[in-house]
Amino acid sequence: MTEPKEAWITGIGIVSSLGEGLDAHWDALNNKRINVDDKRFAPYIVHPLAPVSFDAQIPKKGDQRQMEAWQRIGTYAAGLALDSAGVKGNQEILGRMDMIVAAGGGERDVAVDMAILNADAKGNSAPGFLNERLMNDLRPTLFLAQLSNLLAGNIAIVHGVSGTSRTFMGEEAASIDAARIALARIASGQSDIALVGAAHNGERPDLLILYEFGDFNLKDQFAPVWARDKEHGGFALGSAGCFLVIESREHAEARGAKPYAKLTKVVADLAQRKQPGAVTKSLETLWSKLGIGGDNGALITGATGIEPVTSEERAFLSQHKGCAVRATGTSFGHTLETQFPLGVALAALALSRGTLFPPNDPTGLEVEMSKPPTQIVVVGAGHWQGEGMALVEAIK
Repeated sequence: MTEPKEAWITGIGIVSSLGEGLDAHWDALNNKRINVDDKRFAPYIVHPLAPVSFDAQIPKKGDQRQMEAWQRIGTYAAGLALDSAGVKGNQEILGRMDMIVAAGGGERDVAVDMAILNADAKGNSAPGFLNERLMNDLRPTLFLAQLSNLLAGNIAIVHGVSGTSRTFMGEEAASIDAARIALARIASGQSDIALVGAAHNGERPDLLILYEFGDFNLKDQFAPVWARDKEHGGFALGSAGCFLVIESREHAEARGAKPYAKLTKVVADLAQRKQPGAVTKSLETLWSKLGIGGDNGALITGATGIEPVTSEERAFLSQHKGCAVRATGTSFGHTLETQFPLGVALAALALSRGTLFPPNDPTGLEVEMSKPPTQIVVVGAGHWQGEGMALVEAIK
């Protein structure tokens, strides 16, 4: 039996409420900068996308027009990742690059929805009115409900990534599986290089309404993740895109690529959360599968602020007090499918720069880490289902 191939992270593309690119994000994290909007969707709080010139990665205006915001965000982040890996425009590599995307369902056109509802309320909806409005007012991609695999299609069109393509749906769990499958394919030799990631537009009234039905939204006043509780809890939706270029060590070395870090393992679970403590138990089981010796490393979590899952994750963390914890939700908001690849990206960035970014937490759960990290565990516990972990290690 052949040894599994090493998987290197050689490209990282991030665009979020904190800016675009690695230097901008590293600077924002080290300066504990947070960008929230508590007015536009009051009482709900969002982390809005920082100003971005989409022309830089999506040069054709026609391509931009047929995408909604989440697709533009994802296609832009994918371009940044390809640039970071040094493969942008390399048709030989792009032509065989696998693409694994985690994506949600389509965005609504709120203006069209409102026009239809208002007309109906005023009695102006004759037979056939709904079909006529949908056919005339919606662009074709929206009429198809902005199918999740359109993100992969747009990345293929704009950037020329044309190997195999997979799209996973299922909120946070989707991106955990996307990373897990990418790693498995590279480790087994089925793939040499893959583009993996997700995108999320958190500035959507339809999403805020949807999540309000589950009482998931953070309201009225922003608080860091660990400072939220049952009385003032929930997530603040964030807009972000994050893509990673992951490739086998042999492939990276052959083209002279410099890696950020090594993706060693990704494990996933689906706990039956009707039982109290199920998330704590699931995370402990996943931890045991990573094969880590000791609790002296770092841990980056996509903790949501939702209860009871956040308290159960905190219970898991209390069993690993030697780890320096960082919650991405404080700085980026909760970005659903993007949260897990974002954690992996930040872990790889921290390892490549030889230091962990500082804590941004008034409760004291997050502590300073003075020594350079050599391995970072990325944790994802979905707001209502799905758990996962990734082990990201420094390359000597």
